[in-house]
Amino acid sequence: MNLKFDENGLIPVITQDYKTKEVLMLAYMNKDAFEKTLETGYVHYWSRSRKSIWKKGESSGNLQKVISIKYDCDEDALLIEVEQKGVACHTGNYSCFYRSICQPEKLFSSTILDELYKIIENRIKDLPEGSYTASLVKEGEDAIIRKIGEESVEVILAFKNKNKKELIAESADLLYHLLVALAFKEVKLDEVWEELEKRRKRTQEKDPEGKLGKVAE
Repeated sequence: MNLKFDENGLIPVITQDYKTKEVLMLAYMNKDAFEKTLETGYVHYWSRSRKSIWKKGESSGNLQKVISIKYDCDEDALLIEVEQKGVACHTGNYSCFYRSICQPEKLFSSTILDELYKIIENRIKDLPEGSYTASLVKEGEDAIIRKIGEESVEVILAFKNKNKKELIAESADLLYHLLVALAFKEVKLDEVWEELEKRRKRTQEKDPEGKLGKVAE
């Protein structure tokens, strides 16, 4: 690796959420900021306006923990995947790229669970007025348990009634309240994914050719 810094001693850095792959921001590093990032495990940038190194989130608490650092084929740009704490943008938006000139058709995927979990975590932490999540958390464990029970029954009824639209809507409600319960108990989604992965591997070991037709034990 022989990184190429420009005539000002800088290299552009694209910062990306390691889970959702959402691009969070574009900034610059000089050699000292790059070395500081490697040394600490947290992203440091070079401020072109202040002419100084700054650690992302040092004052706001919105730190960026380094997961991986990649460089492009010309060795003159970096892609850093991070675990983002809080938001990346000074406007309060999660990503600096929150506005669109043209918007392609939305491709929905399970990454919405990670995004929603982060929002719920922030609601639990800040307890903002007018937030349903905050009001539910303030009521305590019993309220959260009760809502999971209610939404589970609604899913069962929708399933029994063969109503696809209701099943989708009630499943979304159940998933949301389950995420609230997990965040309330500080159970990370990664821990749930890890458990599912362990079960999948155990199934593959028992049935490597897939003859049993079972996804889990």
